[in-house]
Amino acid sequence: MQHDFWHDKWQTNNIGFHQDQPHPLLTQHLQSLSLSSSARIFVPLCGKSLDLAWLIKQGYHVVGIDLSPIAIQALIIDLGLSFTETQSGELTHYQHPQIELFVGDFFQLTVKQLGDVDAVYDRAALIALPPQMRSQYTQHLLDITKQAPQLLISLEYDQNLLQGPPFSVPEHELTEHYATHYQIKLLETMTENLKGKVIAHENAWSLSKSPQIN
Repeated sequence: MQHDFWHDKWQTNNIGFHQDQPHPLLTQHLQSLSLSSSARIFVPLCGKSLDLAWLIKQGYHVVGIDLSPIAIQALIIDLGLSFTETQSGELTHYQHPQIELFVGDFFQLTVKQLGDVDAVYDRAALIALPPQMRSQYTQHLLDITKQAPQLLISLEYDQNLLQGPPFSVPEHELTEHYATHYQIKLLETMTENLKGKVIAHENAWSLSKSPQIN
């Protein structure tokens, strides 16, 4: 999927994927990761999601990245916080004591730039990518987060009835990407009428490090 696709979405304000409240599967199930009150949470492909503000209000430290400078600027305005701006390699880096934001290509983000994280919240990253990019995404995520536990929200629906994004990511594909690294547990399923065209199941998953996995 080309960068221009997402830049065009934000430039034309075609962002039906943006939600006007924190995701209920986040607020209900983040506790499943058993994080400390000051944990550092990475949110890939974060857009201007209100989930980040919710995480900050809970006391967590947050790191987000998005390709679109429009999305990150909108998020900064919504947060109402003062940031310092620097250039970090190919990425623009905005810093505040409780949240850091990167603008640029997720695949350019390095483990050094990201720093240590205690968890990943994948609300809209994996399902935003077409099948041919998802293996690359999951491997890079594992590498830069050092296999940090995840709260992952996926969609499952008949892909023949609707062209993504968001894409359908069935359970067997999650297993292919992550079963060798995590214990995968389904936490909850919500049913929705996706774009008014197809019934979709929105699944919340806990991906926790197995004691047997090194």
